[in-house]
Amino acid sequence: MAQVTVEQLAETVGAPVERLLAQMKDAGLPHSAAEQAVSDEDKQTLLAFLKASHGESTAAPKRITLKRKTISTLRGAGGSQGKKTVNVEVRKKRTYVKRDVLEEDAAETPSAALDDLVEEPVVEEVVEPEVVAPEPEPAPEPEPEPEPEDEKDLDPEVLRQRAAARRKKQEAEEAAAREAAIAARKAEEERKAAEAAAAPRSAPSADVARKPKRLHDAPAAPGREEPRKKKSRGRVGAEPLGRGKHRGHNLSLSDLEAAESGAPRRRGGRRKGKSTHEEHGKHGFEMPTAKKVYEVELADMISVGGLAQQMSVKSGAVIKELMKLGVMATINQMIDQDTATLVVEELGHKVKLVSADELEDNLSEALAMHEGEQTPRAPVVTVMGHVDHGKTSLLDYIRKAKVASGEAGGITQHIGAYHVDTDHGMISFLDTPGHAAFTAMRARGAKSTDIVILVVAADDGVMPQTIEAVQHSKAAEVPLIVAVNKMDKEGADPDRVKNELAAQEVIPEEWGGEHQFIPVSALTGDGVDALLDAILLQAELLELKAPREVPAQGIVIESRLDKGRGPVTTLLVQSGTLRQGDICLAGLHYGRVRAMLDENGKPIDEAGPSIPVEILGLDGTPDAGDQFAVLENEKRARELADSRQEKMRDSKLQRQQAAKLDNMFESMTAGEKKTLNVVVKADVRGSLEALQTALLDLGNDEVQVNIVSGGVGGIAETDINLAMTSEAVVFGFNVRADASARRLVEAEGVDLRYYNVIYDLIDDVKQALSGMLPPEMREEIVGIAEVRDVFRSPKFGQIAGCMVTEGTVYRSKPIRVLRDNVVIYQGELESLRRFKDDANEVRNGVECGIGVKNYTDVKVGDQIEVFEVREIARSL
Repeated sequence: MAQVTVEQLAETVGAPVERLLAQMKDAGLPHSAAEQAVSDEDKQTLLAFLKASHGESTAAPKRITLKRKTISTLRGAGGSQGKKTVNVEVRKKRTYVKRDVLEEDAAETPSAALDDLVEEPVVEEVVEPEVVAPEPEPAPEPEPEPEPEDEKDLDPEVLRQRAAARRKKQEAEEAAAREAAIAARKAEEERKAAEAAAAPRSAPSADVARKPKRLHDAPAAPGREEPRKKKSRGRVGAEPLGRGKHRGHNLSLSDLEAAESGAPRRRGGRRKGKSTHEEHGKHGFEMPTAKKVYEVELADMISVGGLAQQMSVKSGAVIKELMKLGVMATINQMIDQDTATLVVEELGHKVKLVSADELEDNLSEALAMHEGEQTPRAPVVTVMGHVDHGKTSLLDYIRKAKVASGEAGGITQHIGAYHVDTDHGMISFLDTPGHAAFTAMRARGAKSTDIVILVVAADDGVMPQTIEAVQHSKAAEVPLIVAVNKMDKEGADPDRVKNELAAQEVIPEEWGGEHQFIPVSALTGDGVDALLDAILLQAELLELKAPREVPAQGIVIESRLDKGRGPVTTLLVQSGTLRQGDICLAGLHYGRVRAMLDENGKPIDEAGPSIPVEILGLDGTPDAGDQFAVLENEKRARELADSRQEKMRDSKLQRQQAAKLDNMFESMTAGEKKTLNVVVKADVRGSLEALQTALLDLGNDEVQVNIVSGGVGGIAETDINLAMTSEAVVFGFNVRADASARRLVEAEGVDLRYYNVIYDLIDDVKQALSGMLPPEMREEIVGIAEVRDVFRSPKFGQIAGCMVTEGTVYRSKPIRVLRDNVVIYQGELESLRRFKDDANEVRNGVECGIGVKNYTDVKVGDQIEVFEVREIARSL
């Protein structure tokens, strides 16, 4: 064995260094420090001295006896007496004998070692109250285990070998004792089962008769007065007291093993059936050895929270991976498909790419399969043109109705849809507004029509909205017929209209072009029949056809919210037949058609191609211009509507985040913008869209309009509360506030304004924004004085003798001192005198004395310039 130091030897044998040095000194060794080396001979000398000092011979001991006691606690339900605590005490006694002595004594005492290894379990039963659990009685102090005096002086290598031998022997003995206890327990259970089978059924068994019904009915042990605190001690197999609701149950060895291993027991100590010890490990829980891999479906965009949910991980893990990729995101932020793929692969999952438009593609395929017999249909005609050129009046004459007189301000505010049966056939008309704010309406009208009638006033000529209507019809590739209206007026000049439209590439047929020009008068009806003939002629050339016996499809013309009927939607059927009871999907909304009305408000049962119709039953107001279709069941319609709404929310959230980021950088560079918050409520969806577009276009780099909320229908109390929270102005366009909303407006002083003409609303908002603009500061020179001489005054210091050469010098206005036309000082006057008198102003051509405040370097030839700053109000 290699040499070690005194300190290392002391650490090996588990003795203090000072004690080991003292023993070595008594043994005659020369060691006096912990760093000195100890040889094998020194160890033997020290060992012999220690054995001799204890009165022992050099021979090794033949037998060592060890005792050990362990206590564990089991808790279970104790029925009506509260919780039960069972203290299990296991006493072990082991005797270790040298192998050669054991072989010699094996013939005489073959079972001595086994008898010393009998485990003595002791059971303590303590019943705790339900509310306050008392402390269990302290277990008796374990007896000190005898430590053989000869072992502590042995060589460390010998001690390690003996410890290994003891462990092996201990394991073998424990296994033998366990098997013997299990065999004894099985025999006892079989005996009890045989006795129970042999006893008559009517007479209870002796064990049952002795078993107390309740814990407090159990007989008290000698020397005890309180039965509920009774304790019992004994070996396994003895007759203990009952526990739980079933008294008389014997504590088995499996229970003791469960107490030592910490395994859970059944409530109340009961076990189901007669399970043996081997059955305990039959149905064990095994931890998964491999990580579960999920298949994550990724569309074009996905939120961080939705991605984490599909992978069954916390959102923080996904955000952490995004930060590793250099992407700063929140739980609700949308990330693209490529970024999400990298995150999923980093976390060890599989990616399944799905198309966000899969449902829409399936819908398109299903609608394309609806092929029926093509039958002729009526043309859909859209009337377009500049405001106040007579579009609606022309339709009034055709329909023999009075619509224009009912419009606010004499202008159309939304799209009107009509179908009329003339002597020349049925025609469906769409009347579009002519105001500049309704550009989107005119664009939708051009896209949903077959023929466009461009109405131009003969006395007014081509106007901006006329040119815009031409552009919309060309973009939609729709045939154009020009109706030159107001031919009954004295200043009518149809040739002027032709020349101006020819500049827009609208060439009349008589000039070799392809466009029909029809002179008409909406007042007298002249030329209306010729206009209808031109429409039907153009329709024959187009050969308009559509299937009739298929599910209906078409476009949303308009939608509004009626207080009594709910959402009311105006549809134009383009193909198929729409019937009452059909499941209709329109934009983001769906529902069953509960009622159908024509443009006159009369109920109808079905509507074929080219027929405009109002329906009731949708769950909301779709946007004007949305496509609608009839589906086979409500489930599919709801699925498509939910999918569209989710996509719209995602895109809206993405736009809001981008807008916030843009606004943040703009505010950092150019300062904060002033914002006018508004809440807009309109009668129909088309007017609301036009209002929102027009209001958002009014701002500039300094002021802007922020639409807090926009909706269709009357002004409710919730709208006023929202306006109070956001400090917004409430605009009602052709709608009014209800009684509760009016009371809240009066109580809180909210700015509520009603309008029925769109340009009045736009003008008021423009004025409000102009008032929010900071005024323009403009300087104006009001007078110039030239310094002719400089002298000193005992009272005012340096005084400049000046001649006013331009304008008027005022004492109260700011001045600049110029030398060689360069500004060298800016300040104010301290004194202005004419001879010996103070003066407030000195006019042109008059001499004066000027004292400049806090400036003493005025020289002859300098100019003193007097100016003022004026605030100029700005406007958009």
